[in-house]
Amino acid sequence: MHTIAFITQKGGAGKTTLAASVAVAAAGAGEKVIAFDLDVQASLVHWGERRKGAHAPSGVLVEPLEVERLPRIRKIVKGVADAGFTLAIFDTACGDGKTAGMVAEAADLCLLPARPTCLDVEATAATFRSLFLAKRSVAFVLNQCPPTHRSSRADQAASALQRLGLLAPMLASRIDFQDAMAAGLGVTEHASDGKSAQEIRALWSWVRDCLSRSEATARQIETAA
Repeated sequence: MHTIAFITQKGGAGKTTLAASVAVAAAGAGEKVIAFDLDVQASLVHWGERRKGAHAPSGVLVEPLEVERLPRIRKIVKGVADAGFTLAIFDTACGDGKTAGMVAEAADLCLLPARPTCLDVEATAATFRSLFLAKRSVAFVLNQCPPTHRSSRADQAASALQRLGLLAPMLASRIDFQDAMAAGLGVTEHASDGKSAQEIRALWSWVRDCLSRSEATARQIETAA
């Protein structure tokens, strides 16, 4: 089983929205997904409740994860793997570095969403440094970019983040994301042929490739040992 953590120190980057739509895209690609909500605002849990009311396709289970349970996070991950889940997604709370660090220890890949603004890039770079020093696998996700073919602001932010580490496919700011969240859906369900759906599928494909490469490397190291 693979594990992904969405981590930000600054609010408003669209972390929960990305977590929800990536979960749905992964389920659509054949994964059995469980998404854990660690935020006291419980936005992802509320989305999951709306999802039940919308009679959305199965494949994504949303559960709250209380901070006091985090010391047992590896046991929790093993438990959901034994239950048949193939992907666990953790939606962490903004600004809670201690909690994010505990989740990161159990994550195969940490994704750091950021908007193309100076303040977001600076905050995300600081988070990256702490995770890099902890030797975690981490990548940036530039989100809510201007929906134009070429945006100098997005390009500048991408260049700044790419100098630090891996940069996932960028996503534009479009109303489809908000409409999907309000309906309890992923954007690939809400507007399957839209540009937002295409971008989320590209993001999930990129993430899946990263996870596969990391798994292959780990197997090579284990074999060599």
